[in-house]
Amino acid sequence: MSATIGRLLICVLSLAAAMLLWGSGFLQGAEDALRNSLFGIHSREASGQLHVVEMDAASLAEIDRWPWDRRHYGALVSRLSDAGVRSITFDVDFSTPSETEQDLAFAAALAEAKPTIVLPTFAQRASRHDTRMLDALPIPALRDYAILGSVSIAADGDGFVRRMPLGTLTQGIPRPSLSAQIAGRPGTVDQPFPLDLSIDPLTIPRHSFSDIEHGRFAEADLRGKDVLVGATAIEMGDRYAVPKHGVIPGVIVQAIAAETLFAALPASAGPFVLMAIACAGFAWLLRATTMRQAATRSAVALGTVVSAYGVSWFAFYTMLEAAPAAVAVLSGGAAQLLAILKKELDHRRVHDSDTGLPNRLSMEREIDPASAACITAIIGNFAALSSVLGDHNAKELLKRVAERLLVGNFGSTVYRIEDRTLAWHSSLEAGEMEAMLKALHALMRRPIEVGGRRVDVQIAFGVAAPQALAEAALSAATALRNAEPWHIHLADEQTEVERQISLMGELDVAIDLGELEVVYQPKLDLKTDRITSVEALVRWNHPQRGPLRPDLFIPMAEDANRICDLTLYVLQRTIDDLAAWCQRGLVVSAAVNISAKLVYSNEFIDKAKRILTETGIPRNRLIFEVTESATIDDPSAAVAALQHFRDLGIAISMDDYGTGQSTLTYLKQLPLSELKIDRSFVQHAHEDANDALLVQSTIDLAHRLGLRVVAEGVEDRSCLTFLREAGCDLAQGYLIGRPTSPEEIREMLTSHTSLAA
Repeated sequence: MSATIGRLLICVLSLAAAMLLWGSGFLQGAEDALRNSLFGIHSREASGQLHVVEMDAASLAEIDRWPWDRRHYGALVSRLSDAGVRSITFDVDFSTPSETEQDLAFAAALAEAKPTIVLPTFAQRASRHDTRMLDALPIPALRDYAILGSVSIAADGDGFVRRMPLGTLTQGIPRPSLSAQIAGRPGTVDQPFPLDLSIDPLTIPRHSFSDIEHGRFAEADLRGKDVLVGATAIEMGDRYAVPKHGVIPGVIVQAIAAETLFAALPASAGPFVLMAIACAGFAWLLRATTMRQAATRSAVALGTVVSAYGVSWFAFYTMLEAAPAAVAVLSGGAAQLLAILKKELDHRRVHDSDTGLPNRLSMEREIDPASAACITAIIGNFAALSSVLGDHNAKELLKRVAERLLVGNFGSTVYRIEDRTLAWHSSLEAGEMEAMLKALHALMRRPIEVGGRRVDVQIAFGVAAPQALAEAALSAATALRNAEPWHIHLADEQTEVERQISLMGELDVAIDLGELEVVYQPKLDLKTDRITSVEALVRWNHPQRGPLRPDLFIPMAEDANRICDLTLYVLQRTIDDLAAWCQRGLVVSAAVNISAKLVYSNEFIDKAKRILTETGIPRNRLIFEVTESATIDDPSAAVAALQHFRDLGIAISMDDYGTGQSTLTYLKQLPLSELKIDRSFVQHAHEDANDALLVQSTIDLAHRLGLRVVAEGVEDRSCLTFLREAGCDLAQGYLIGRPTSPEEIREMLTSHTSLAA
């Protein structure tokens, strides 16, 4: 209902504005321009019935005096009468007497003439300073033998002549205009008619006055014709501006008026016919639903108005006023375009541009009072899928996931609230919620086909209170991090979240002030029985909270996007310590752990390269340890990222090897220098045959690929003996040494003592 009222309001306001502008005369310029365009697209020849006898430059030169002796006019009338013309009309002022003999001679010629004679009458100002209008008629001696016709021409406000009167009053008597007299039309007073300016004035036959006077013409050309006599010489100054044709003599203006009336008496119908067409167009225009549709319909409606305007004139000789209707259509079309644009902008504001799904703002606006929970679904491998599928298919994947979730959550609207996160409201109670989540988890385990490929989507769900969208998203991230299908946000978790947020702010301060400590766990070279490498580990002794476990604040730093700054801090401290050891002549390498998030981070790569290029330490003494999972998601991107550091001379070690899904081909692709076998396989390798086989085969495989092997988690001398016999290169664990300060590492290297001894 509101949309219908809005459309009607647009229609009424557009029409009212157009009529108001028309009534004020503001649209006259536009109307004149439309009329000029109307006549500009069409041109027609004159009828040939009317001939103009020109008082031209040649005639002025031949007669060689002004004013002319009126016997010349008498001679002209006699010649034309003898030629058999139908009428002779003068556009020449005879309102003042000349010599009596001349006037009588002219009167005699008029008396003897067979054609109808029309002489001009007009009104003029009394003087330059006197605005009174005085009527001018031919002298009485001439009036008895002629009929009178008004010769008045009135220009519009812009100086152009567009219409002519059918008749005027002179001395209180209605006088038909010259054109009405020539065309035989009634000379209704105060009834102007539009000039048909499509008539080409160059097609009106013309004859020089002196040629006619002296018989230098073919009488057959004029027999039965109407003749109009008037001045065309520039010196005589009788000239007017006319649209399309420019400045032309007044007599030619009179001729165009007569030619117009020869065809028919043009009618003027005002703006109302076309306004009715505009109203009909509104009903169609205002039903447009898209910008393109509205623009097209506006153009069609405007074209219909203009076409009707042209057809009315050329087919029915009726001049309509098109500007109000055109303004109404344009303003209505503009209003409809703006209304659609606003609607589209409103739609875009609450919908995701990539998928068309409603977005976070839409979800926050549309909270259902009956909702019992807010659920989010986070796609864990979305970055990898986007890299493989491409942007277009990644967007299609999101829509397919949303469609599947829509089926599984009983039709609730699915929203895209973040890059890889979808969400919806649920009215299910706690008992039903778990069953739905199980069903959704099972449903999402089936591959999804996108772009001709079947892909597996790793998805985790988060559940929170109806309006707790952020908490639901956090719960989904928690479930993903913990490799759980879903996680339900509990009330007491909010306190923990707030604590973590506070802790991350304090981490920023600790990094800036250098309050974090970097310690090093030694690695034993099993061939030389000496410490040749260390692993850098970060410790945080919080001034208020006390010592904080790395497994507490490092995952939080990853989730809060602080891991880049934290890693760069550790890298810089490690480089500083390496430089100090090098200055003492101590040969040792140091490993820095690189989070999976940082492997593909351009920001980290650029900043790390800047630090590395500014240091003077041998870069072959620096190792970057990356987890196996960090390179599994997108091997090609991992190869490119790690190669940046290999090119700088930095060794790359794969940490936690054995916990992922690496293959021989995959290992060959990565620019690795070292494999670290995960502690879960090393700790019992000397006791468990399966672990022993895995460790031995890994060592053999790595050596064949030219890689060193580090075994971590060594806590038993029997395990160390097994590793020596298996050919392992380096061992790391509490048996070798616990994480310790740079000073203790220096002493250890200086004394050349082994902590395994």
